[in-house]
Amino acid sequence: MSVFQRLSMIFKSKANKALDSVEDPRETLDYSYQKQLELLQKVRRGVADVATSRKRVELQIQQLEQQSSKLENQGRAALTQGREDLAREALTRRSGLSQQIDDLRQQHSNLQGEEQKLTLAAQRLQAKVDAFRTRKETIKATYTAAQAQTQISEAFTGISEEMGDVGMAIQRAEDKTAELQARAGAVDELLASGALDDVTGSGPRDDIQAELDRMASTTGVEAELERMRMELGGGSATPQIERGNGTTGRGEGA
Repeated sequence: MSVFQRLSMIFKSKANKALDSVEDPRETLDYSYQKQLELLQKVRRGVADVATSRKRVELQIQQLEQQSSKLENQGRAALTQGREDLAREALTRRSGLSQQIDDLRQQHSNLQGEEQKLTLAAQRLQAKVDAFRTRKETIKATYTAAQAQTQISEAFTGISEEMGDVGMAIQRAEDKTAELQARAGAVDELLASGALDDVTGSGPRDDIQAELDRMASTTGVEAELERMRMELGGGSATPQIERGNGTTGRGEGA
């Protein structure tokens, strides 16, 4: 395959793809239906023309028959008056009209047959056009419904992609919120342990009170520990608690 043939094939494929993208099957169906209606109209005009010709021949036959009757009457009248020559002339003319009438009757018969054929063709074509119209409307309705479903599916696809992005944003927000909460909890613990100074306090830090609070907490822990030891040893925790209180009292006195 030459380069020009390949280029021609590529161009034709691109052109077909472009035509497919802009073609609307509903418009194509309507156009085809319109063309069928035009063809049906031509057939009907043909039927009307043949019928008109047939009617014209019928009128000619009637006129010639009237002339034939008139010539016959004239021949009889001439023969009655002894004018055999006039009677012969009238009958001769009548004989010529009879030949014309026979020819016109043959033409009339042919026109009748042609008219019947065209009428039957018009009826069949009408039935086909009606069937095509029904099928056309069905296809158009189906295509419209499919197009709407496609648009809805595309819309849902877009919403799903958008919701996916929103879900990721929500996840990031939740992660950041959890991180901030963890940092806030760590700061609270550091403030409670005294590792960080509470800059929001109303006054300076009281070191003595902090030491007293720490000693009270230590005394309570030691007393609880001693009570548990006495319970495990089967004794009473009261003496140790009192000694602990006494020790604490001596510490306060000192």
